[in-house]
Amino acid sequence: MKTIIYYFTGTGNSLAAAKKIAAVLGDCELVPIASLEDTQGAIVPAADRVGIVCPVYFSGLPLMVASFAGRLDPAAAKYVFAVITHGGGGESAALRQLDGILRQRQGRGLDAGFGIAMPGNYILMYESPEGKKQEEILAKADEVIDDITGFLTRCGKRELPSALIPRVLHAVLYPWFTSHIHTDDKKFTVSDKCTACGTCVAICPANNIEMIEGKPVWKHHCELCCGCIHLCPVQAIQAGAGTEKRMRYRHPEITVLELKGKLEEKA
Repeated sequence: MKTIIYYFTGTGNSLAAAKKIAAVLGDCELVPIASLEDTQGAIVPAADRVGIVCPVYFSGLPLMVASFAGRLDPAAAKYVFAVITHGGGGESAALRQLDGILRQRQGRGLDAGFGIAMPGNYILMYESPEGKKQEEILAKADEVIDDITGFLTRCGKRELPSALIPRVLHAVLYPWFTSHIHTDDKKFTVSDKCTACGTCVAICPANNIEMIEGKPVWKHHCELCCGCIHLCPVQAIQAGAGTEKRMRYRHPEITVLELKGKLEEKA
C-alpha cells in the first residue's frame, strides 16, 4: 500500500517520528509541508494511505499545517491518519482541529489520530530536557511509535481523543497565539558571534529569514518553530535574555542537513 506522510518540523521531533513510521510501513514518501507553501490549488495525494505528522503549538496546529490541511484533498485515499508530537501539552485539541478542517473543507476526516510526548523545545518559555531525562522521554516515544505503526499497518480505525481541559486551553490560548505568531520574530536578535553561515536561513520552514549584510533578518511571517534559535551552531540568535542560558535542542537522530530538507544526506 502506497503511503504519503506530510510533516512539519522545527527541531526534528516530528520528522523523527515520521521517518520511523515510514520505515515500518514501507513504500512511503515523506513530504515536508513547507515545500508545498508556494504551490497553488488543492493537494491531491496519489496514495492509498495518507498521514500528517506535526507538533502541537499552544493546544493547536502550527498555522502552516492548518493552512495545508485546508488544501489537502484526501478523498481518494483509503486511510487518513495524523500523529501529533508534543512536549506534554497533549494532542487531543490539535487532532480535533485537524479533523474539523478536513471535514469542513473536503468532507473527509481522520480515520485515526495519535499523540507522542517528546522533548519540549519552546525555548521562548522554557528549557528543553537534557541528559537522562531527555533519553527517557525519547525511549518512551519510540515505544509509542512502535504501537502506532502496528496500528497503522493494519489501517485501524480509532476515535479521536477528547477532553475538557484541552478544549478549554485551545479555545483560550490558540487564538491568542495565532494573533501574534507571525510578528513575534521581532523579539529575535543576533549577536556578534554570528558567522553568517546561513543555517538559520536554510532550515526555516517558513522561508522567513534572509541574510542582509552578513546577518539574519526576520521577515515577519514566522511560525515560531524556534528552529533558528536552536540550530544556530554558535548560539548567536536570542529571543530576549531568557533564552541566553537555555540549552538548545535538536532531535539526536535528525541532522541539520535533514532539517534543511535533504532527507537523503547525513552529516
